[in-house]
Amino acid sequence: MDSLHSHRQRTSWVRTIGIVLGGLVALALAGYVGSVVGPHLTATSASPTTSTSAPPASTTTSTVVHSTVKVFVANGTQEPNTAAHFSQQLQLQGWNTAIPGNTTSAAATTTVYYAPSKQQAAAIVASEIGAPASAVQPMSSAVPVPDTTGDDVVVVIGSDLAGTGFPATTVPAT
Repeated sequence: MDSLHSHRQRTSWVRTIGIVLGGLVALALAGYVGSVVGPHLTATSASPTTSTSAPPASTTTSTVVHSTVKVFVANGTQEPNTAAHFSQQLQLQGWNTAIPGNTTSAAATTTVYYAPSKQQAAAIVASEIGAPASAVQPMSSAVPVPDTTGDDVVVVIGSDLAGTGFPATTVPAT
């Protein structure tokens, strides 16, 4: 009888270990499935009509629809391809960029000018090109660009941002 009792205790012990191991495997499997499926459930629950933008180098969130803001980038330096580089960078962020050009005079510092009611857009543009918030200014006759008619934001690239090792680029035709 001792042998039968001992056998039952071992069977009970093995069964308990099996249940515990099975539970741990089930928890591990549930955690894995949750980590794989969970992010997809969160991403699909957001409304597709919500329009927010979070620039990579900034934590600024905006309701400005980039494609509705016409941005003109002008090179205020002697560094070739500067306006094209920054114009392309903004175009890749979804801004409605015009064909880049040059300023009428040299610019030591970058300035981002904005038309009435476009200050928020100009601040985001400045952030996306790496210009400080202090570079954002209202559009005036001081803008060293011949014609700003129809532009919402005019970016004048100065020596502070030009030639920072970026490759020569061209802006694709729109």
